[in-house]
Amino acid sequence: MKSISSLSNIHKMGVYGDYYEKEESNLIKIKEIKNISLYQIVKYKNSKQDISDFKIHGVNFPVSLKTSSNQSTRILWMGPDNWYVFSTLDIFEDLNAFDNKDFAITNISQSRTVIELEGDSINEVLKKGTPLNVDKLKSGDCANTVYNGITITLDFISNNPNKLRIFGLRSFGESLYHSITDASLEYGYKSI
Repeated sequence: MKSISSLSNIHKMGVYGDYYEKEESNLIKIKEIKNISLYQIVKYKNSKQDISDFKIHGVNFPVSLKTSSNQSTRILWMGPDNWYVFSTLDIFEDLNAFDNKDFAITNISQSRTVIELEGDSINEVLKKGTPLNVDKLKSGDCANTVYNGITITLDFISNNPNKLRIFGLRSFGESLYHSITDASLEYGYKSI
């Protein structure tokens, strides 16, 4: 079965908003992240397993409000004993190491919209829709919050250049995308 992007009908390449006479490097870059595997791993309350005994493609599980990553795999702490694992590789073998008596593993790859923002003004875009103090967050941090009433997860990938990913439920994907692009018009943005 072929995967269909939740933004396939609305994410169009081009430059928008206040881009006139601006260097392309000064525009916000917006792109949809597709073709990645996303799993949620939850440790059962009665489990005696230590999560530090596990790795996925060499990536350790992060501590509270942090992420761990390498080139192909990224793990986000989502709450006590709860993680999201994103990968461009097949991680099925790594997931087999988790005993189903201790962990619940759910493939949620088709249930999320993932939007990546890059640029100097991305914090200003976030401030237009979220109550979270995003200025205090830096590379390797993650947080759950809302954006214009839509529940999202923020993953701060890099501070130089400023880059983050926004995860929202697929059913809210188009509304989230419109909210983000509308907030970006003031700064000018390029859809890639």
